[in-house]
Amino acid sequence: MTPHVTFRQLQVFVCVAQDGTVIAAARRLSLSQSATSQSLADFERQLGVDLFERLGRRLRLNDLGRSLLPRAERLLDGMAEFIAAAEEPEGGLRGTLMVSASTTIGTYLLPPLAGNFCNEHSEVDLRLRLRNTSDVITDLLHFDADIGLIEGVCHESRLVSQAWHKDKMVIICSPGHALAQKKQLDDADLDQAAWILREPGSGTRDVFESAVLHHVERLQVRMELSQSEAIKQSVKAGFGLGCLSYLSVVGELQRGELVALESKLTLSRSFSLVWHPERYRSPLWQAFKVFLLDDGNFPYANIHY
Repeated sequence: MTPHVTFRQLQVFVCVAQDGTVIAAARRLSLSQSATSQSLADFERQLGVDLFERLGRRLRLNDLGRSLLPRAERLLDGMAEFIAAAEEPEGGLRGTLMVSASTTIGTYLLPPLAGNFCNEHSEVDLRLRLRNTSDVITDLLHFDADIGLIEGVCHESRLVSQAWHKDKMVIICSPGHALAQKKQLDDADLDQAAWILREPGSGTRDVFESAVLHHVERLQVRMELSQSEAIKQSVKAGFGLGCLSYLSVVGELQRGELVALESKLTLSRSFSLVWHPERYRSPLWQAFKVFLLDDGNFPYANIHY
């Protein structure tokens, strides 16, 4: 008699195998602990075998379980592909995609990218949300966004990330600032300067502090502002030094409204695409990701730092 194995039982088996406990699998699948435990027991009973070694609350795959796990994962992936194919719209992409982006990306990169994508797919509704990096992560964890774009690396283990494009940050001052003519800032300059920086939780702030705090014990932060434009205006007014993405200040540097200062700091970083592995990735999601990763669509491909 053929065992009656359900899709849910396969999901439970894979999640328990990957997470190591029924509690973690239940949380991941939004099930009760008892329902998850029962589903796993039914799965083993239907197959007529034990797949785990029970070590207190932890479950560890036995040899048979380890050999079956890759097959179960392929079955689940195949089901996800089947559903995606069933929902593939005829006559082109359509639907809504929620995109949460950190401020620099959302201000300087995403508008032209979103505009070009929507021009190619007129029935697509891209909804853009500008956040700092920590808020983008929160949006993804709460399933309030389909995809996120952040500055730097994602350290949240529950999310998946992929490097997107390189970026370089620059220290800036006004042309009339006392340090404007200096060839390279030393540690004393960094220590004594008044700084105008992004707020804590910003990817720009995190990268800058990681670099500068190897050289100075404590920064003299005069202002914390949540928008790059506000920082630029404050720096232009002579209130202190700032540190922003080159993309956000390239115009002001070319016009001589701001000066880029050299230093020993390593201020390069990557922009990253981030998503939740348990959120459904529709054909629209896949198409937008491919569009973003196509270097030909990057709006500042010709800028040389």
